[in-house]
Amino acid sequence: MSLQDPKLFGKVAVLFGGSSAEREISLMSGTGVLEALRSRGVDAHAFDPSQRDLSELRSEGFARCFVALHGRHGEDGTVQGALELLGIPYTGSGVMASSVAMDKVMTKRIWQADGLPTPKYVRLAFDQQSREQVRAVPDVLGLPLIVKPPREGSSIGVTKVQGYSEMQDAVALSARYDADVLCEEFIEGEEVTCAVLGHGLDARALPVVRIAAPEGAYDYQNKYFTDDVKYQCPSGLPEAEEHEIQRITLAAYRTLGCRGWGRADVMIRASDRKPFLLEMNTSPGMTSHSLVPMSARAAGIAYEELCLRVLASATLDATGGSL
Repeated sequence: MSLQDPKLFGKVAVLFGGSSAEREISLMSGTGVLEALRSRGVDAHAFDPSQRDLSELRSEGFARCFVALHGRHGEDGTVQGALELLGIPYTGSGVMASSVAMDKVMTKRIWQADGLPTPKYVRLAFDQQSREQVRAVPDVLGLPLIVKPPREGSSIGVTKVQGYSEMQDAVALSARYDADVLCEEFIEGEEVTCAVLGHGLDARALPVVRIAAPEGAYDYQNKYFTDDVKYQCPSGLPEAEEHEIQRITLAAYRTLGCRGWGRADVMIRASDRKPFLLEMNTSPGMTSHSLVPMSARAAGIAYEELCLRVLASATLDATGGSL
């Protein structure tokens, strides 16, 4: 679709807010997208699925949806499935890829099967969280290690565990957000992220963003509500390292079946500069602190144009291509 005539998009719903733990971030993302689309002449309207029934999308004549929801019931395939049934094209990955990418354990299993590098892990199911089982995890992964809920984002419920005595509290915190708990090998080194636009063989990786958080604490507060985190884009990494991160990100995106857009979080191990994939975000943040807009700017794509490009890629699983 041409980006020159916004009327061709028809009536557009920007889905944001929602009921997940990331609602606050989604409200910021969606507000930015809504303003950007309207500034380019798109007939865009706010739509909060936690306040309105999705059936209203059809009854009110929406032609497509920009999904700016984050977390559960927005990024996990559930809304995508509803939009499939309604027959309304939407941005981002389809039902299966959204569902799989939302689950970090399933994501890691697929990446490992395809030989892609990701940190070692131990999954503690809801019935595998006895004191003895929790205490045994550092024997497998070493210390320090990371404990996190496998189906949350934005660093919610994440703990860096330095010693055996911290394991119980870390697992208890994670279990507040998810019945299962993911314990992951800690990769000492630099954190970077790499965004992707497009679908299949036409997908392209954007410039890598290097992240420098105070004392390595790239947590929920520092991600969205302070200016203490420093970002470098262009990354300043050696060209070969940048290309390798883009290569594995594209491979990770394609093997999960992602489309439209996405963003992989990656750690570069300091000891040998090997990159490790942490997770794939299929509905990335679009706030003033978000990384996909930052990477797009470095590639010469303004925020408003980025929103239009993503909107133009809206599709359904049944069609598989942008409309």
